[in-house]
Amino acid sequence: MAETTTSPASQTLSRGIRILEVLADARIPLTIDEIALRLGVHRSIAYRLLRTLEDHGLVTRDAAGAVSLGARMAALAAGVAHDLQAEALPELTAIANELGMTCFLAVLDGSECITLASVEPRHAVASVAQRPGARHPVTVGAPGKAILAQLPSIDWPADVSPDLREAIALTDARGYATSHDEVIPTVQSVAVPLILRGQRPAAIAVVHVATDLDDAAIAARLQRSAAVIRDALDG
Repeated sequence: MAETTTSPASQTLSRGIRILEVLADARIPLTIDEIALRLGVHRSIAYRLLRTLEDHGLVTRDAAGAVSLGARMAALAAGVAHDLQAEALPELTAIANELGMTCFLAVLDGSECITLASVEPRHAVASVAQRPGARHPVTVGAPGKAILAQLPSIDWPADVSPDLREAIALTDARGYATSHDEVIPTVQSVAVPLILRGQRPAAIAVVHVATDLDDAAIAARLQRSAAVIRDALDG
């Protein structure tokens, strides 16, 4: 039987995509050496990949050479679930400015939770950045719980712990999920399910460091916007 090998072209493409994922997850600009280390490749390979991505506007480098996602990524992301993002953005903006918290839309992508759109509050003294394209396992964080609550347990990842099962059941019962220090240290989140016909399970969430509002009050505000988006898309 012939041996199956990965062609250089597909390996290059895979590494380029992985760089974009690394930058999205990092939340801060990275040096070429840091990117090479996270990819497990020589610096020269990372540099060549970055030059190609930079030529296409997918990454950008500052004066010190640190690399971050480029403006072209935002344009590409805007084309994903365009109708959903268009309906969600006004609601995300209203929530962010009313609560003084970063508000975002997350959807299920395989076994991960990915941020499609995010709005930071206009006048907050400090807010938590949640960049579009950021992703993390669906088994951590409030949005993940809100998404898993929409799925039958047979479709959950294999590593769902007993504690997470209880948290998902609680989310299903009360209509919202919470998390503390799960995705980002010191950061808290509240999320509500966004159930849409014919679309991937989604959630609307906020992230914050500290607030005088309780989780139920935050969730009630999120649920009102979820209903607006659902009615607009399903109606």
